[in-house]
Amino acid sequence: MLEAVNSFFTAFGASVVVPVMIFIIALFLKVKPKTAMMSAFYAGVGLTGFGWIISQFTPVVTTIIKQMVDNTGIDLPVVDIGWQAGSLATFGSSVGLTFFVFGLLFELIIFALGITKIFMPSNLWNNFGFMLWGTLAYFVTQNVWLSLGLSFFMLLYALLLAEVQADRWSDYYGVKNATVSSLHNIEQVIPALILDPLWNLLGFNKVKMTPAAFKDKLGVFGEPTTLGALLGLIIGIIGNLNNLGDLKAWGQILQFAIQLSAVMTIFPLVTGVFAKAFTPLAEEIDKNRQTKAAEQGEVTDELNDKKRWFLGVDDGVGYGEPATIISGVILIPIMVVIAFLLPGNKTLPIVDLIALPFMVESIVALTRGNILKVIANGIVWFTLGLYASSWLGTIYTGAVSHYGAAIPAGVVLITSFNLVARPLNALVFAAFITQNPLWIGLCIVIYLGLLFGLRRYRAQIWTYLKQMADKNAGFSGSSDKIEY
Repeated sequence: MLEAVNSFFTAFGASVVVPVMIFIIALFLKVKPKTAMMSAFYAGVGLTGFGWIISQFTPVVTTIIKQMVDNTGIDLPVVDIGWQAGSLATFGSSVGLTFFVFGLLFELIIFALGITKIFMPSNLWNNFGFMLWGTLAYFVTQNVWLSLGLSFFMLLYALLLAEVQADRWSDYYGVKNATVSSLHNIEQVIPALILDPLWNLLGFNKVKMTPAAFKDKLGVFGEPTTLGALLGLIIGIIGNLNNLGDLKAWGQILQFAIQLSAVMTIFPLVTGVFAKAFTPLAEEIDKNRQTKAAEQGEVTDELNDKKRWFLGVDDGVGYGEPATIISGVILIPIMVVIAFLLPGNKTLPIVDLIALPFMVESIVALTRGNILKVIANGIVWFTLGLYASSWLGTIYTGAVSHYGAAIPAGVVLITSFNLVARPLNALVFAAFITQNPLWIGLCIVIYLGLLFGLRRYRAQIWTYLKQMADKNAGFSGSSDKIEY
């Protein structure tokens, strides 16, 4: 059975499986068949567009970063080769495939029971994040039940964090009753919450570093297209510092500037198409909620509505939003420099640097698009992530090579900056692989305490997060960011 699932997913891929799931879910939500069909097509078109752009741009970024490495002469043995190798390994692992099948059923059950208010099956593709950590645990412990338990536990706290940010994410990115819940990109809720008082104390909330402010102050140079060209020019020059007198180097610099400008221009357009896949579903959720409230004579209040639930959507919905993609691109050279200078770090982030906009979405939503805060949070959290990735280098390399992905020639250890450089996930993983009931039990107790707090005080939490976001000088509404 597991081999059949693997063969099916390998044969059709995310660009087919995800649209089919969306079509089925849309019909279940009583969306008209014609609208459901178009939602499915938009999902397939969006995923294909993301794949084309990233597959074309990744080698370009990788080349520039490698040149930066060569210019410094610094040798970091754990090399980031991208998330794809980890994803492939999860579908070659019995633990990974078991979770893929039974994890989907589990998601449906906990949603039906009200343990979570996030409908995760709509984001089926990103289950590979949970599958990965279970696969790594099995590689270390050879304990099937513990490894599956880790995957299921990570699903639970990922959904909890997704619900915490749900109202802010939905409001900021302009997709009603939707949130992201992928394991590898949801834990950034933590630094966004914990560090926000510090950034406010330093006055970061008053700094108008937003796409709107860039447009007002810089005019045409504040447009994402122009900013992309300027950032590309800077990154290209850094990657060619030793060859600035060479005509060929300037050819590469200017080409990279145009290529990054193209990404900053085209990605929002693809994002708009992809978002159309989820908009009818999210609107149907809202319509049903308001209808039930009217029948019961209740006044709809999104913050206080205990019955409100959310659709788990792919992170690609927010990737092309201006503050998100600008923050992510600015963090690319910053994280490379930090990797060089960080004492004890062994990780060289390369391929997954293009995923940085995915990695900052939660921070962007919770800070109302305050780019300065996004960068500050990213520096702190992803620096800790470099240590996590360095520690996990041997384990990740062993698991990936064992379960089906070839290691590039000349590379000793590999990692995925997007999947593995995750402080919280690494900490939970460390607790589980000890196989010590005390550490595992502590993780479970903390989760249950947080779940109880969320169920009892969700309205107050959302109110606080709204007030926290409103303290930032930033965007006035999501219509400025994503248009359909």
